Amino acid sequence: RWPVTIAESNANGVWWPRLRTSAGGPKAEGEAAVEIEERTEGTAVVVSLNGRLDGVSGPDLEARIAAIVERGDVRVVLECGQMAYVSSAGLRVLLISARKCQQGDGKLAIAALQPECRSVMEMSGFLSIIECHETNEAALAAVA
Repeated sequence: RWPVTIAESNANGVWWPRLRTSAGGPKAEGEAAVEIEERTEGTAVVVSLNGRLDGVSGPDLEARIAAIVERGDVRVVLECGQMAYVSSAGLRVLLISARKCQQGDGKLAIAALQPECRSVMEMSGFLSIIECHETNEAALAAVA
């Protein structure tokens, strides 16, 4: 079920990497594209993502982060060790979530990002906007 990186070119012959899941195909009706779990560690909320962060699952994560921030928890770590895919819609949710935390004088950091997802974030410039750490401990220290 892990994503496979493939290369494609456009009409001008420019090559770029694209992610495609090896499992492929649409999800069954009612099946969540991403599982979201939440726990508190010290002064931060750790939100674990398992699956695909895309246009289908993005609104669920956006609503969850908004609820966390609204209750006053503005230090958030997104644990992405099990996140297999991120689309442009998912990147948008990450950006909106980081801004919500910042507006509350807090911070959002990402931990344990899979190489394929890290590559997408790097190429899109998101690593210069949102801190990304190798471990949960490092991300927790960054938001403290």
